[in-house]
Amino acid sequence: MSGATGVESKAVSARRREILDYVLENGGAQIEELVDRFSTSRMTIHRDLHALSEQGLVRKVHGGVTMLASGVMETSVVHRMRRASREKQAIARVASSFIKAGDIIALDDSTTSRVLSENLPSGMPLTVLTNSMGIATQIAGARDISLISLGGKYHPRFDAFLGILCEQGTKSLRANTLFMSVSAVRDLGAFHQEQEIVKCKMALMQIVDRRILMIDSQKFDVTALNRLASLSDFDVVITDSGVSDSQKNRMLDAGINLHIAQMDAVPTAAHADTP
Repeated sequence: MSGATGVESKAVSARRREILDYVLENGGAQIEELVDRFSTSRMTIHRDLHALSEQGLVRKVHGGVTMLASGVMETSVVHRMRRASREKQAIARVASSFIKAGDIIALDDSTTSRVLSENLPSGMPLTVLTNSMGIATQIAGARDISLISLGGKYHPRFDAFLGILCEQGTKSLRANTLFMSVSAVRDLGAFHQEQEIVKCKMALMQIVDRRILMIDSQKFDVTALNRLASLSDFDVVITDSGVSDSQKNRMLDAGINLHIAQMDAVPTAAHADTP
């Protein structure tokens, strides 16, 4: 009986984390929207939102839930940085092995790219293009890095520059490798909830010789609104050792150049190719 209760408790905690992630990504949600998305009852969603509200993470409103009025950027970015932090660190270690001296690399506004920016090879001359304020701030003082910050309208919730100015500025440049992430992978496709972010990612994908997708195992079989690309559109896909065997085999069978980052050991590649 206690074992069943423990499993149920883990399922509730996992669902509430996913609800919080969804609200953070979208700034809010309606009750019916959450009922449909998480395939559960209105009563269950109300209980979950009450628990999250009691923790000071969201604000319940009539018919739905919103982010708290203050500290939206800090709450969203910090929460996303903490989510799957071990997985992102492992993925960043593998990703950094693809970088060589003199490269021009592009980093998108994802928190996985921000983790990579903290793990760039030291003492190696690089040029870094990014639309992320957080990444730009992180590497601005690095002696060996030439930083190009892509312009556009600043969005505090994503701590990033987006919009037509960012897209146009991106298209005027060229880079060796793009490192990027998305919010969901489903049916061998990469998805993101925000259309403006998808447009900027697409612009970045068009200016590079090599595209590397960094995606932690918690993002598989998750739903997001906008399709960005097929996994086959990326030269390399890096995930962590938490990915299921069925997902791993499906990607390998599709010819995806898949690399698995081991969280408790030296990262290794699942695919025969090496960086």
